[in-house]
Amino acid sequence: MASVLIADDDQRLLKMLCRTLTYEGLDVITAADGKTALELTCAQHPDVIVLDWMMPEQNGLGVLEALRGEDHGQTPVLMLTARDAIEDRVQGLESGADDYLVKPFAPAELVARVHALLRRVNAGGQESLSFADLRLDLNTREGWRGERRFYVTPTEYELLRLLMRHPCQVMTRAQILSQVWGYDFGGDENVIEVYISYLRRKTEDGGEPRLIQTIRGIGYVLREEA
Repeated sequence: MASVLIADDDQRLLKMLCRTLTYEGLDVITAADGKTALELTCAQHPDVIVLDWMMPEQNGLGVLEALRGEDHGQTPVLMLTARDAIEDRVQGLESGADDYLVKPFAPAELVARVHALLRRVNAGGQESLSFADLRLDLNTREGWRGERRFYVTPTEYELLRLLMRHPCQVMTRAQILSQVWGYDFGGDENVIEVYISYLRRKTEDGGEPRLIQTIRGIGYVLREEA
């Protein structure tokens, strides 16, 4: 049984989400503050974390940054927040969140997003993908650029795997949203640019030439620069 940790100081919302996800057949762990959420995450290793932004003791961003501060902090995180400005979404994503849901939301949408994150966790693979000097190990989820190793978050992994499965093929923004996030992201495509920038930073950190190219007005493609 997959496990989900829900951290929110709104007790009514916490109970409702607990009932909803339990009904979906998930093992639900709850926390009412950031400190407890971090302790439970380290002790019970949930498959997915649903994390409220504003909580006592330690806020959601603090918990997220503590988790992502370790190379092995790969647990997918869905942030919940009343903040709906683009800069707030970007801040949450840049802190390491894999998804972002603005309150108020429909329980069915949260369920769909949790299942999408669980599919990433459960997706198996035995081989590596390679293009030029870039390699992605599908077992360990480690990336390599030549002899240099780099680590990716679950969403970065899904995006890089998609591009590497279709080298030299332009992937439209609609295709990326559908195949990486697995549902309608509400038309906010800024999330794609954010994660492309993360991958470029990691794949070019040693001064290597760019492989992830922008096709303006369309999407992205994995190919060597002309």
